[in-house]
Amino acid sequence: MNVLVILGAILFILMILIGGKKGARSFIALFLNFGVLFLTILFMTDPTVDPIILTLIASIVISCITLFYINEVNRKTITAFISTMITIVILLLFILIMTENAMIQGFGEEEAEELSIFSLYIGVDFVKIGAAVIIMSTIGAITDVAIAIASPMREILNHNPLISRKELFKFGLSIGKDILGTNTNTLFFAFFGGYLGLLIWFKDLSYPIGTIVNSKVFSAEMITIFCAGIGIALIIPITSWITAYFFVKARDNNVE
Repeated sequence: MNVLVILGAILFILMILIGGKKGARSFIALFLNFGVLFLTILFMTDPTVDPIILTLIASIVISCITLFYINEVNRKTITAFISTMITIVILLLFILIMTENAMIQGFGEEEAEELSIFSLYIGVDFVKIGAAVIIMSTIGAITDVAIAIASPMREILNHNPLISRKELFKFGLSIGKDILGTNTNTLFFAFFGGYLGLLIWFKDLSYPIGTIVNSKVFSAEMITIFCAGIGIALIIPITSWITAYFFVKARDNNVE
């Protein structure tokens, strides 16, 4: 039996045992999100399609699957979705400027040999493709933080119905401070885990530190990590404020 099938079966069994129905939906959501990403990549090969618009559409679909399919449609997932979309738009504008000025689009020298037999004149805007790649790399972390903040804020409101909007907002920020460090470290170590072979290759070729830092492959990944960290930092106050505003407003309307 294929190793991938065995690992997939183990993951599915564990998610069912620990998460129950929500675990099963989470497992199915993995394949749904993969399908969205695969279709997005296919459409991006069409020169007539704007990669930024396509990325926004894909981000909306992925967020809907992650938030509404797994956690169902309720007040906490709606506020998390709104917060995610606001953060994505802000981050996308920032990433577009950053990608164009840093000139990290396209392929690095280390990748040139394998691509030398192919034509690079395919009519695709690599600046927008580079920005789309960074957004796709951060969407999972952003939605994860959004729901991780909105969910406990709903619980604290249920246990303390008289809490003020300001106090609820501060509670969301305090949760976000704990999440910020762990998620940023997760992104950082995911990069070094995925690119460990490249770093060993740099060492074998006796690359100096300056060459490594200025190489397009390395700098592109580091910029992706930093942009993802910025997105995580942005989503914390945005989710806290939006969740506090809508939760308290709904509570006051119910009282009235």
